Amino acid sequence: MEAAARRRQHPGAAGSASAQPGASFPQARHSAAKADEAASTAPFHLDLWFYFTLQNWVLDFGRPIAMLVFPLEWFPLNKPSVGDYFHMAYNVVTPFLLLKLIERSPRTLPRSMIYISIITFVMGASIHLVGDSVNHRLLFSGYQHHLSVRENPIIKNLKPETLIDSFELLYYYDEYLGHSMWYIPFFLILFMYFSGCFTPIKAESSMPGVALLLVMPSGLYYWYLVTEGQIFILFTFTFFAMLALVLHQKRKHLFLDSNGLFLFCSFALTLLLVALWVGWLWDDAVLRKKYPGVIYVPEPWAFYTLHVSGRR
Repeated sequence: MEAAARRRQHPGAAGSASAQPGASFPQARHSAAKADEAASTAPFHLDLWFYFTLQNWVLDFGRPIAMLVFPLEWFPLNKPSVGDYFHMAYNVVTPFLLLKLIERSPRTLPRSMIYISIITFVMGASIHLVGDSVNHRLLFSGYQHHLSVRENPIIKNLKPETLIDSFELLYYYDEYLGHSMWYIPFFLILFMYFSGCFTPIKAESSMPGVALLLVMPSGLYYWYLVTEGQIFILFTFTFFAMLALVLHQKRKHLFLDSNGLFLFCSFALTLLLVALWVGWLWDDAVLRKKYPGVIYVPEPWAFYTLHVSGRR
């Protein structure tokens, strides 16, 4: 009777005692999910890496080439060029592939950061679309990429002189603001994906043969991206952040999986190609004048207008 009275006075006592074992269930599930996440290893994403490399070469690298190849009569100077349509397609396809890549990450990545990065990427690439469209169309009027805006023959004599300021503003949107808002979130997304490309099984830290075939075109494209986009500092910071992460994870006995190895090898090849490119053009006096300072990384299109198109 006394026991029954005590139970009536404290009805939650028995319930709380019985609830204590169950309280650990969410924590156990969370720990199990974390363990599964750490142990899982994604297979090599051949489809995504192939499409990613293909669209980079066609829609980005091939964009200015298409503008020079297609007849001017098909795309008048007061209308979007074929390269502009390539850029529009790039602005849609690339964020889609980046999102699909993030979806396949074995590690849960911060969604808010991914969304903000994708939105900023699209905005920056769209700003670049407009500025780059006008700058490349100026080539048909005699604009020379190896010269600064004010030193270009078709611009330095414009009247009133405030028009020159407008062209410099256009160049700023194209080469600085557009590139920053485009490439910073791009490399941030790749780094976040890379942070999840680790496995505790050393035998899985290898690339299939088809991945080795993609490393060369992938690394070569990133060389073009780094040199033409003038993002050597950003790229170098990203690469060494990846290297530091690899060394840190190695102390935990975690190794890069096939996707992480592919990305890391592509970036390492890019760094080598940039070093060779700079060494080859180290003594070019004209390019040195356009790219003063400690960091000297000439743009391929500046080299083209100076040494290739000028001989035709």
